[in-house]
Amino acid sequence: MGVAEDLADELAVQLIKYIDASGDNKIEMEITNILGATSQSAEEAFLTSMRVRRANNAARALLLERVKAFKAKKAAEDAEGASTDSETQPS
Repeated sequence: MGVAEDLADELAVQLIKYIDASGDNKIEMEITNILGATSQSAEEAFLTSMRVRRANNAARALLLERVKAFKAKKAAEDAEGASTDSETQPS
């Protein structure tokens, strides 16, 4: 990436962490306004990085949720199979 993209991505990473911790969503618009007033390239790179990182975070959260559900279902099925096996085995 170029300098603008690298700096914008670094800023996006830091900002997402801050917003997640603080809930202060207003700061994103303030930063966007500062970047837009001084460098349209930096503003566009920042907005792109924010969108890409948020989309990636949402996709990873969905995947994690599905993996957990799959593992829970598999464990329940395995436990059910084990209890059925122990009931059908001769003593």
